[in-house]
Amino acid sequence: MIRSLTRILSLTAVGIAFLPLGAHAASTQVAVAANFTDAAKEIADAFKAKTGDEAVLSFGSTGQFYTQITQGAPFEVFLAADAVRPKKAVDEGYGVPGSVSTYAIGQLVLYSTEAGKVTGDETLKSGAFTKIAIANPEAAPYGAAAIEAMKALGVYDTLQPKIVQGTSIAQAYQFVETGNAELGFVALGQVVNAKGGSRWDVPQSLYTPIRQDVVLLKTGEANAAAKGFVEFLRSPDAIEIIRKYGYRTGE
Repeated sequence: MIRSLTRILSLTAVGIAFLPLGAHAASTQVAVAANFTDAAKEIADAFKAKTGDEAVLSFGSTGQFYTQITQGAPFEVFLAADAVRPKKAVDEGYGVPGSVSTYAIGQLVLYSTEAGKVTGDETLKSGAFTKIAIANPEAAPYGAAAIEAMKALGVYDTLQPKIVQGTSIAQAYQFVETGNAELGFVALGQVVNAKGGSRWDVPQSLYTPIRQDVVLLKTGEANAAAKGFVEFLRSPDAIEIIRKYGYRTGE
């Protein structure tokens, strides 16, 4: 009996020693700006394939996420759509000093599901539409960039009554996709693979560059998966995905 028990314990120990790496996989909670949804999903898949760890993604507006972070939301990594809030997170004690970096530079696009509807700035100047969608400029940097571009073109005052605001860039895109607005300002990453429709890549000279920064939050400072995900964003695999979705990088 003793000999049998010893053999069982020995086999159990061997089994533990040879457990697959995936059994020790960790996870991290990541807040992601809505414009980066598709790219982030693909990056998370690549991260899991490479490390075995899982990035659990939540999507929304940068401003709303920052409010949630200050109120104790359990996010460990924050992929913002601007450079302001990650810096603010560090300054206000929510982010880890030295962890902020630019993971993408966004491109603002005027988009319509209707072929030939968007041809350039003349589309805005003509005003031949009923509704134009933008993200809430207070919470979403792409919304602020849209207003900046319209003002630079001298059309904002004329178009203001036609503007419908989404809570995030994702909702602004939905307004256009569902026909609740004939066109709208969205992120190139949302429509880069769209079939049909029409778009105008708004010249970068018309708005402040949309530098999107990531910050490791204090809640994730002791989590190797959280730190690993931040590092993975700078890897060649991640950079290739980021560029595929129409973003520029600093690499």
